[in-house]
Amino acid sequence: MKLSRLFTKTEKETPKDETSVNAQLLEQAGFVYKNNSGIYTYLPLGWRTLNKINAIIREEMNALGATELLMPTLVNKRYWEASERWDVDVMYKLKDETGHEFGLGWTHEEVITEIAKRYVQSYKDLPFSAYQIQSKFRNEARAKSGILRGREFLMKDLYSFHRDEADLQRFYQDVLNSYLKVFQRLGLDAYVTEASGGAFTKEYTHEFQVLSEAGEDTIFYCEKCRYSQNKEITNLPQGGKCPKCDGTINVGKSIEVGNIFRLGTRFSKAFNLNFVDEKGESKPIVMGSYGIGPSRVMGTLAEVFHDKSGLLWPESVAPFKVYLIALDGAAKEAAKIYQRLWDHGVEVLYDDRDDKGAGEKFADADLIGLPIRVIVSSKTLKEKSVEVKRRGKPGMELVPVKDIGKTLEK
Repeated sequence: MKLSRLFTKTEKETPKDETSVNAQLLEQAGFVYKNNSGIYTYLPLGWRTLNKINAIIREEMNALGATELLMPTLVNKRYWEASERWDVDVMYKLKDETGHEFGLGWTHEEVITEIAKRYVQSYKDLPFSAYQIQSKFRNEARAKSGILRGREFLMKDLYSFHRDEADLQRFYQDVLNSYLKVFQRLGLDAYVTEASGGAFTKEYTHEFQVLSEAGEDTIFYCEKCRYSQNKEITNLPQGGKCPKCDGTINVGKSIEVGNIFRLGTRFSKAFNLNFVDEKGESKPIVMGSYGIGPSRVMGTLAEVFHDKSGLLWPESVAPFKVYLIALDGAAKEAAKIYQRLWDHGVEVLYDDRDDKGAGEKFADADLIGLPIRVIVSSKTLKEKSVEVKRRGKPGMELVPVKDIGKTLEK
């Protein structure tokens, strides 16, 4: 993409009404636009990054054998009443002109359970799992911290259906391992953290927590074996010995980027979702629920990967791999290199603006935070080369123009 065709622009100053790093940098760099408190538009750069995050999540969910679907945002009151969750504080409620009441989907256990009731009758139909990536709505009393805590946000929610607890536990562990792969691919170091079930289940659950001063959670964790508990349920003493190894328990603020729940039969009993086993006996289906917040992940990445000059996107989620800059009348050759890189499958954001100086272009490159900066100038062209620099790394290297496509492709 050529920067001159991008209708959004970077800002010279950080937003004055924002205190969190992710909100400041993502707005200033032109990734998001704040419409209201807790409500954001994902601008072209931000949408590309969000789609990169979603693609990684999809690949790992599909590898689990889960299938993707899309459920409605408008959920009739009867669903929520069946599970006794109509009166939860976080739900937005509305009434249509015929008097029917709805709640905006803040989670979808009720909907997927009723759907499963039509298609599952026998043990032969189990197990199965299905997921969606969809906007969720929660009436947060304190929408803050940029896109870390929003009233409208993107969620990947996965639901699984099993004949018994043993099969649920097997899949639960598979999802746990899959989530660790997701966060590793995203560049995030996530601690698997024991926590309470909240509004979802009475059993203990697992959260995926990333250490950050921007976090609203506090975890007690062992760096040695990575055993971790949320502050709300912990009995681990700060500075004490880890119960799993001989390591020391540390305490840190963290951001929750995912969670997994063993729901048991709570929702299947509420909706009379049963299956017939080999003996012809009817039994309630055992369920699990598993969430990752792609938009919250994006905010977490901004909190974790930045410096005083701007964002530092991991290559796996950067909206483009290369920020290409033309200086000193080198636009003609830069345009050729731009095309050559795309031909090699390298995603490029080309700063082709002819009304901006080198300093402003360099500042925008650092603020936007793409992994690689390539500079084409009359100076580099004298050596038939371009200057290549890694974002956030010292030094640069000269790469022959003829080799630039293959070099950056690798």
